[in-house]
Amino acid sequence: MEKLTGYVEHIIYRNADNGYTVLNLVSGEEEITCVGVFSAIAEGENIEAAGDFADHPTYGRQFKVESFEERAPEDEEAIERYLGSGAIKGVGLALAARIVRRFKEDTFRIIEEEPERLAEIKGISERKAREIAAQVSEKRDLRQAMIFLQQYGITMNLAVRVYQTYGQEVYGIIRENPYRLADDIDGVGFRTADEIASRVGIRLDSDFRIRSGILYLLLQASGEGHTYLPQDELTKRAVQLLGVNREQVEKQYMDLAIERKVILKHAKGDAGDAEGTAQVYASSFYYMEANTATMLKQLDVSYDVPDPEIEERIRKIGKQTGMALDEHQVTAVKEAVRNGLLVITGGPGTGKTTTINTIIRYFELEGMDIYLAAPTGRAAKRMSETTGFEARTIHRMLELNGGVEGNAGFERNEQNPLETDVIIIDEMSMVDISLMYSLLKAVAVGTRLILVGDVNQLPSVGPGSVLKDIIDSGVCNVVKLTKIFRQASTSDIIVNAHRINQGEEVKLDNKSMDFFFLKRYEADVIISVVLQLIQQKLPKFVEATSYDIQVLTPMRKGLLGVERLNGILQRYLNPPAENKLEKEYGDVIFREGDKVMQIRNNYQLEWEIRTKLGLAVDKGTGVFNGDMGIIREINDFSETMTVEFDEGRQVEYPYKLLDELELAYAITIHKSQGSEYPAVVIPLLSGPAMLMNRNLLYTAVTRARRCVTLVGNEATFYGMVRNTSQQKRYSGLRARLADE
Repeated sequence: MEKLTGYVEHIIYRNADNGYTVLNLVSGEEEITCVGVFSAIAEGENIEAAGDFADHPTYGRQFKVESFEERAPEDEEAIERYLGSGAIKGVGLALAARIVRRFKEDTFRIIEEEPERLAEIKGISERKAREIAAQVSEKRDLRQAMIFLQQYGITMNLAVRVYQTYGQEVYGIIRENPYRLADDIDGVGFRTADEIASRVGIRLDSDFRIRSGILYLLLQASGEGHTYLPQDELTKRAVQLLGVNREQVEKQYMDLAIERKVILKHAKGDAGDAEGTAQVYASSFYYMEANTATMLKQLDVSYDVPDPEIEERIRKIGKQTGMALDEHQVTAVKEAVRNGLLVITGGPGTGKTTTINTIIRYFELEGMDIYLAAPTGRAAKRMSETTGFEARTIHRMLELNGGVEGNAGFERNEQNPLETDVIIIDEMSMVDISLMYSLLKAVAVGTRLILVGDVNQLPSVGPGSVLKDIIDSGVCNVVKLTKIFRQASTSDIIVNAHRINQGEEVKLDNKSMDFFFLKRYEADVIISVVLQLIQQKLPKFVEATSYDIQVLTPMRKGLLGVERLNGILQRYLNPPAENKLEKEYGDVIFREGDKVMQIRNNYQLEWEIRTKLGLAVDKGTGVFNGDMGIIREINDFSETMTVEFDEGRQVEYPYKLLDELELAYAITIHKSQGSEYPAVVIPLLSGPAMLMNRNLLYTAVTRARRCVTLVGNEATFYGMVRNTSQQKRYSGLRARLADE
């Protein structure tokens, strides 16, 4: 192994995540390209690097650095070069030369021990002298902290954030309680903290470790849709995760409750748990549920409007629009007029849209302001199309301000409520507890809130069962629409969806005009049929492009899972071409023209709607879990990928954010919630019983507007119709609403 000593003249490339750096090192008379992982390093610094020379096929001779040490500048020239390199803000070449001319080789000692003496130099005030000393000291401290943190396997990018959070306290925190990182630093989970703790030598039964593990498991549970876990279930998971015994876990609950990190609530046997079972909540979710229940009750005010008056108004609207309502729909309109809070629920074809349209026109004739919203861009777009009124996403209605997720960055809240008389929210089955809580904070008492949704759809991706809990509580006004209207009864999609939902037999004889089942029994045969449908058969049949036809599959993994299907579908629907740029990221190749989906909420991503000439006509922030778009441009020079979403919203993704996107030729049925497609193709072969249930099949079938084609094993289809088991969701909104 060779050693080189010199100074860093220029940093050519630096990856902030892992510290991988390409730099020019001046060693004697020679300028050498060095590559390797450097902790904190700046131009002008003196280092001694150990490594070996190697020949790179493109970049030629390079020195591969295995390790390096920072060297204090030894002569006046080196000190001047470091100070004037730009590493110290406010010190340029001329000022660096004046400092070194005055203090010579004693410069660094003066800066560290007698910084006030810098003010003896023309152009440096006492304040500036202190700032220069602070920067030199901070850079030294940062470098030492980086070296300290990296010995525990902490990446460069994370090390910088850790140091920015704790400063010089970092040494004590890492050695005594690295689990604090999981609490204090966004993006650091329990597993990262646990890895650091094991390197530090912290015991497995440490109180810090067990508490942090419990909080981590509650966070994991929220990802599964739960707002709490029964204590026994949580203890069982903690024992398995942490490798400790039950007693060691259970003695921590009271301490966490005293610290207000968890809330222990005893069930009354009405939330699906055995009576007397303790429910363990992360505090934030408990207060969200409790406050949501309180705010819903506050909105539930009554208005005294006589029946004849409402019926006369409905008749008048019916004459103008040609909309005839059945008795349930008339009841829904009456309840909307008489109550501050109303839930309207029903399956496809039961007249929810007609009911909403009548309610809108009723309040319009009263001269009231009406806001329409839905959880996703696609659902809002569909609501606009079916009502003729502008509908927005709930996030846009609440005026998202690009705050970090969890800090509910909405401009509209209890201090600045929505200024309207009526709010109608569609696709309520998709709304989770945190979005519901944010919405209710912005609804002033006296504003009518009408919640519309199909309770038999899959529950929200996020935690909670908001719509189901509100209906099941029996506390709020609920109107259930059950009659399938004549025009809807001609569609086998709608008729079969109701049959699936009621567990009745569905005929798979392909005599339908919009519901087909192609029996195939091998994964690769199913895939080739799916391709044929998308490329040749369905586009003409439903008058849409191949891109508009959506493949929906129950699973992510497996022979017919999202991951495998996307690779195959991409190969045929958007093959490589000379004029299409590509970007490989992890296991995925993104290609210009690909159909992609955002897979988590990002409240800070900026979007623009541009004219053909590239002028921005609208802009905003926020791209959400489930938003789908097409890759328009990949730019290796700026390291960005431009994706165009619904309504022409264009978003530039830096390459480091590409883990927020995935190919979307095939998506899971869960991710399709709230969306509607001209045609859907559903491959069905086999899968875990917990997943392959009636609820999932019903949701998949109801995503199609004009045609559903299932391809696979009919035994799996019938098994799903019979399987009513749903994954249990632990949520307490129903109990909170029922509380006095």
